[in-house]
Amino acid sequence: MTDASLSRPASAQPYDRQRLRKRRAAADFRLRAYGIAAISAAIGMLGILLVTIFVGGYQAFVQTHIRVDFDIAADAVDPANPAAANWRAIVADGLDSLLPGVESPAQVRALGQLLTNNTQFFVRNAVVANPALIGGTLTLEVPAADIIDQLNKGVIRRDTASENRRVSDQQIAWFDQLVADGRVSTPFNWGLFTNPDSRFPEIAGLLNGMVGSLYVVAVCFLVSFPVGIGAAIYLEEFAPRNRWTDLIEVNINNLAAVPSIVFGLLGLAVFIQIFGIPRSAPLAGGLVIALMTLPTLIIVTRNALKAVPPSIREAAYGMGASPQQVIFHHVLPLAFPGILTGTIIGMAAALGETAPLLLIGMNAFITSPPGGVLDAATTLPTQIYIWADSPERGFVARTNAGIIVLLGFLLIMNALAIFLRQRLERRW
Repeated sequence: MTDASLSRPASAQPYDRQRLRKRRAAADFRLRAYGIAAISAAIGMLGILLVTIFVGGYQAFVQTHIRVDFDIAADAVDPANPAAANWRAIVADGLDSLLPGVESPAQVRALGQLLTNNTQFFVRNAVVANPALIGGTLTLEVPAADIIDQLNKGVIRRDTASENRRVSDQQIAWFDQLVADGRVSTPFNWGLFTNPDSRFPEIAGLLNGMVGSLYVVAVCFLVSFPVGIGAAIYLEEFAPRNRWTDLIEVNINNLAAVPSIVFGLLGLAVFIQIFGIPRSAPLAGGLVIALMTLPTLIIVTRNALKAVPPSIREAAYGMGASPQQVIFHHVLPLAFPGILTGTIIGMAAALGETAPLLLIGMNAFITSPPGGVLDAATTLPTQIYIWADSPERGFVARTNAGIIVLLGFLLIMNALAIFLRQRLERRW
């Protein structure tokens, strides 16, 4: 076979080049189209998720209140012991003054269902805090009961048959009368952030979960940050290269991929059953989360140390610095921005953990925020889990609102990580 038989006609070469250019252009177009389609699908799914959460949870950020005047008669409340008064009767009298003419026991019960079941405690606490109210009138903006709150927000529809809704026609008429009298308002629901958990949706808040998450993340940081950085420095800078260190590195990488529920079982067996740490305590939760965060923190720290140019080490050794001085005076400060960024992202991931905390009992019903790391507590993710499992319809909106608050904390922590990385990052 000659070279002439292998060569193409000169007239065919421009055609081949033109066809090749078209094929390449078509392939590039398809690749860009696939990428745009994938990104669009991801953004679309994320948008659907966020819209669903916000649509389902925005109503929890406002709460229906009813202004009620309570007559704190001097003969009904003992100034020496105001907590012992019959506060339910005082609340009933206050409602009766708003809507007179209620006589039958059934109507009295229905009228009392307009306000939250804890109204008596709101009145009692106000009088105990200010005994000068005894003998006068106390005006309070009391949260409406959940069924009235849902009626005001349109969740319970008025055109629904009376036997299929939880609000009676008489209660709707009473509520409309209060609206006409200007006694109904829907202010921002600060109680969502300042109230502890409750069985009643209208007064349930995230305070317990936020305080518990703060303790858990603090314990996790205090344990994982020094241990993780110390282990990473030793493995990267001082450990000999042999089969044992290779085995340790492989296990660290494997531990970073272990399901979180396994760490929960480990915490239950070790920290609670062996060391006797109380169940539901933030100390146990923080230690479990620290075990989960350690492999990731070690990997991030080692990568940050590797990113420091070798010339920094060589220059320090050339000036007569010891290995410890090279690491702690030169390499570690330059790697610290990357370490700090990885740590913040790791703490943000720890904030959203749920499965290991459920195994150690941090899903208990807690009515007051913890006072320390050994008190019973819950966290934001477990609080959301508790509300999602509640049969009360009012907790649906609060579940979504809790997710919004959790996403807000995660966004703040990730934004802080990005800010610190850009502010502290050094380029060589």
